[in-house]
Amino acid sequence: MLGWVVFVPVVLATTVWGALALHFAGPAPQWLADAVAAAWGVAALVVLVAVRPLRRALVTFAGLLAVLLLWWMSLEPRNDRDWQPDVARPPRGELRGDLLTIHNLRNFDYRSTTDFTERWEDRTYDLSRLQGVDLFLSYWGSPAIAHTIVSWAFEDGDHLAISIETRKERSEEYSAVRGFFKQFELYYVAADERDLVRLRTNHRHEQVYLYRLRIPPDVARAILLDYVARMNELAERPSFYDAFSQNCTTTIRLHTKHVGAAGAWNWRMLLNGYIDQLLYERERIDTSLPFAELRARSAISARARALGNPADYAARIREGLPEREP
Repeated sequence: MLGWVVFVPVVLATTVWGALALHFAGPAPQWLADAVAAAWGVAALVVLVAVRPLRRALVTFAGLLAVLLLWWMSLEPRNDRDWQPDVARPPRGELRGDLLTIHNLRNFDYRSTTDFTERWEDRTYDLSRLQGVDLFLSYWGSPAIAHTIVSWAFEDGDHLAISIETRKERSEEYSAVRGFFKQFELYYVAADERDLVRLRTNHRHEQVYLYRLRIPPDVARAILLDYVARMNELAERPSFYDAFSQNCTTTIRLHTKHVGAAGAWNWRMLLNGYIDQLLYERERIDTSLPFAELRARSAISARARALGNPADYAARIREGLPEREP
């Protein structure tokens, strides 16, 4: 009886996961994928209901699961799909001494989310003049979920923003559920803030917050170079985006972990809409103000919408924020 109590939930959970995996990633056309998903579900339920004794049921289900997992592991990411224009070119970084050149930096001029002028640029940043790191949180729905963007600040007022996103084909739209089932490749957008931030505040009408992080310049440099190493790797060897383990926030933690700067795991790294609360508790952002006041001052959407597209955009959206600590 104890064996069945353990076995039944495992079979049911695995059956649901397998059916969804086959539905989203199974063979084309869609009706065939759905037929295979249905066959998998029926086979698993037959094992659960009809196969006796328990040992035989375990062996039979293990065989079915092994076939499913072999198929799942055979799925390979690619760099040669028909990509949407905003993710068409993978960024690369080239370091010579203190000078970091980013190739394929995105600086689109948006008139709407679908109407824009493409600009892909090469820009060089002097890492000896790196001041620190800023964090954007962008909300489009639930207060529990946000998109995170990291931006490195330099003494000359320049900023390099990097956003970890899904790389979508022309026919695809983002889906949080599909993000668990190898439906998107992983993509790093290296961009001007006037691209990444204005797109969200002015055209997607998201609520964006900006925080200056308390990170020493040497740690900021190490994290940036770890980002660049991963960008260069993805340009050669693509990887799947995963909504759980390789999303816009958990991947940031991986980079900080690689350089020995990661804090302890916390549930707010998954429900990342509350990540600013965690940063405040850990004194990684300004704590001279009560959190509610800091958050109110950090809301930049209204200010950004009123700005247009000035050359000093990065400085203007930071007006009123607490100064970066030396």
